[in-house]
Amino acid sequence: MSSTKSENSDTGGHKGRGHRKRLRERFLQGGLSGFHDYEIIELLLTLATPRKDCKDAAKAALKQFGTLQGVLDASGRELTEVEGIGPRNMLGIRLIKAIAERYLEMRLHQKVPLNHSQALFDYLDGSLRGRRREEFKALFLDAKNHLLAVKTLAQGTVTAASVYPQEVVRAALDHHAAALIVAHNHPSGDPRPSSEDIALTRKLLFAAKVLGITLHEHLIVGEGRYFSFADEGHIARLNAEFDAV
Repeated sequence: MSSTKSENSDTGGHKGRGHRKRLRERFLQGGLSGFHDYEIIELLLTLATPRKDCKDAAKAALKQFGTLQGVLDASGRELTEVEGIGPRNMLGIRLIKAIAERYLEMRLHQKVPLNHSQALFDYLDGSLRGRRREEFKALFLDAKNHLLAVKTLAQGTVTAASVYPQEVVRAALDHHAAALIVAHNHPSGDPRPSSEDIALTRKLLFAAKVLGITLHEHLIVGEGRYFSFADEGHIARLNAEFDAV
């Protein structure tokens, strides 16, 4: 049986109608307090599933991807491989993730909290944590540190060889940026920088400073934690090294 057929079938008449109504009432009265992760997924699936009980599909998705975050991070293709989830009823899952990312980006647009690596992590964690491969992002800022744009510049293994500092700086110039913040994830969950991460940061900072662009931060996102090159003093030391040349 295909997932699309299962998604739309109504084998039990209006089976699950009372259950989904109770789920919605619980949420409206108390938010997600007391909800199990599978119930959150179930509630999202009901948004685009007219009649069918979604509990089994929600539990199957949680088993497949391990955590609620894993379900939210799954691609559309991956979601449709779960029995009971199809192209239509995965709408709620995909939509809530996109809304959360848009909300966090809008908060950053007000002013990027350069002195608060935790706030940066809170934003970047939503788009980087749980990824199966590394992604390299750049946040481009104006002279007053207002966010101009966020771009993913590389995917795969992030090293000084795979991320070209000149390309990052060129992208900053294209956005008329005066400063930038870069970040990438470690799929292993351990945010400690490798020697390649340190070498890349040095090359980026030097390439940017030559053109009058400031590198404020390089943040590495791990599983629930992060490494900040600024907090650990690396950015200050590299600036001093450049100025001494």
